[in-house]
Amino acid sequence: MFRKKGYEFAWWKNFLTCFLALTLFFAFGHPAGAQTKKTNISLASGATGGVYYVMGGGLAALISKYVPGVDATAEVTAASVDNCKLVMAGKSDLAFSYTDVAYSAYAGLDRFKSAGKAGNVLRALAMLYPGYNHIVTLVGRGIQEAKDLKGKRVSTGPPGSGTEVMALKVLEALGIDPGKDIGRERLTMNESAGALKDGKIDAFFVNAGAPMSSVLDLASTPGMKMKLIPHDFLLDKINAKYGPIYFRLTIPQKAYPGMTQDVPVIAVGNVLFCHVKLDDKIAYSIAKTIFDHRDELILVHKEAENILLKNAATGSPLPFHPGAARYYKEKGVLK
Repeated sequence: MFRKKGYEFAWWKNFLTCFLALTLFFAFGHPAGAQTKKTNISLASGATGGVYYVMGGGLAALISKYVPGVDATAEVTAASVDNCKLVMAGKSDLAFSYTDVAYSAYAGLDRFKSAGKAGNVLRALAMLYPGYNHIVTLVGRGIQEAKDLKGKRVSTGPPGSGTEVMALKVLEALGIDPGKDIGRERLTMNESAGALKDGKIDAFFVNAGAPMSSVLDLASTPGMKMKLIPHDFLLDKINAKYGPIYFRLTIPQKAYPGMTQDVPVIAVGNVLFCHVKLDDKIAYSIAKTIFDHRDELILVHKEAENILLKNAATGSPLPFHPGAARYYKEKGVLK
């Protein structure tokens, strides 16, 4: 078809202008989010006032800062039991738990029996710090030793928490029926500390690193003398029934104001875990971030001083996620 020379020039000019504009747009004009799409992950932490809650916020911030392409958000939860259920259901990507609860979830034991094999999707990312089982009371409440809990008003921790799991095992070993022999409350850490201050309960259980904020606040309250009750003598009896999950530790005198001596207690490990479907690169990067930037996590909570690379792959009740396992093998702490 015949075209005038001027028409052809105008058509090519328009074409080249459009082509150049599109090229510049795709090279420079895309919004930043379109070039680096973020993966959002949820971290199930714990109740306000606990170490999980504080540590969860700090860890989520580190992940968002140092793991490329990932934004992490810490969620408030009832802690260990609920955290396992949330990850099993795919509602959270990673979470904290005490090792006894995590193992029960993985193996479908105790309160996880109805879940069947759903727990076998759980994978470890890192073994963290030990959790001390605190039995907290005040001087003047008539509790000198663990057996004195009988007949008292006691909070065993919120439903769905590792604190509750441990508290019920301690009471069982003492021969105390939580439904008959105590006035049982099921309060969060902050609620328990407040209820003890107000005279509504006589003691409460809490499983956490030491120091933990709710107990620290109680110990620092003028006019009140906080007291921790030793109960390590129950360890053998509990482990004989539930397996060698627990161990003996001492809450040092310097942990809380007003303590006059070290207090021997039962302790359990803490594990950071995830769903088996978490991307391998993300799992690797999370493990690496924890230990590359542990100093920043220590600024969030002093308990992070006890998160050590040499222990990170030891004693896990769960198999390790392949991404995390690769990191620990590179570091020589996992075979």
